[in-house]
Amino acid sequence: MMRIAVAGGGGLGYLLATQLSQAANAYNVVVLSRLARPEFAQLDVQLHVVDYHDLASLTFALQGVDLVISTISGQEQLNLINVAARGRVRTFVPSEFEGSLSRRPSHNDPLDRGSSQAIDLLKRWAQQSRMKYTIFSCGVFMERFHPCGLGYLNIGIGSGISSAGEYLVDVNSATAEYAERDSKGRTVRICLSSVYDVVRFLVAAIDLGTEKWPSEFTMRGDRMTLRELVDTCSFVRNVVFDRQTRSFADLQAYLHHYAQIGDISRVAYYQRLLATANGRYDFSRATLNEAMERSDLVDMPPLKLSQWLMNMWQSM
Repeated sequence: MMRIAVAGGGGLGYLLATQLSQAANAYNVVVLSRLARPEFAQLDVQLHVVDYHDLASLTFALQGVDLVISTISGQEQLNLINVAARGRVRTFVPSEFEGSLSRRPSHNDPLDRGSSQAIDLLKRWAQQSRMKYTIFSCGVFMERFHPCGLGYLNIGIGSGISSAGEYLVDVNSATAEYAERDSKGRTVRICLSSVYDVVRFLVAAIDLGTEKWPSEFTMRGDRMTLRELVDTCSFVRNVVFDRQTRSFADLQAYLHHYAQIGDISRVAYYQRLLATANGRYDFSRATLNEAMERSDLVDMPPLKLSQWLMNMWQSM
């Protein structure tokens, strides 16, 4: 029986542990958490309270683990990678879900938050040990456009995208700000996935067999232009959105202005818009979707944005 460790007990970690514990295949699921979490008592999982800076504690918690799925970042994830590679862990999934690797800046990435360091470390261990790694890239979480933001799932708090209106569209105030074209005049597109579909497809990929995994899987529920994204939000809400369409140069000017006056939150906001205009969250091929279509492990395709929005509004 495969033993799977999910690092992080809140938000995405909780959703992953829940789905894995209910999977058709029997998996031995271990959740690594900084805190005791009574909500896991109802699930068929083991909970280990760990200190990610205590390597002995991590080594004990990862005993017998075949696959690690991380939802943590920074030095804590680096410590986890090192301990996993020195143990018997065969595959590591880092906390790198939004955005394809090929579309990220090779250096000076303002949205990095330790990502490049973690990926470089995984590449080194892949050469030195038997531990492989796979990144699941899904574009942008649709839940960013929830009226309560990603924060209602306890996701995105550390990266400044947990509240409504902190990225592209504010469905509550019916406003949007974005660049329709990139620096070369090409139409900007974006890939989107629901958090729940990402979890569902990741679990199905485990059923498929981790030995077949590439170093990166891409998946999406939808792909559209930014104008189409706002049109979809406007249609579902039946409200005309106030659109602030910017040129690529406008976004750069706003970023420079807020950097000069030291407004860190607005700097981060325009960095996200510029990254989107640069194609960070777009990819033409969804390899995990293709793998699932060839198998019979997923009974329903991932949600389109319009379906997700309608479901969300009807449930409120």
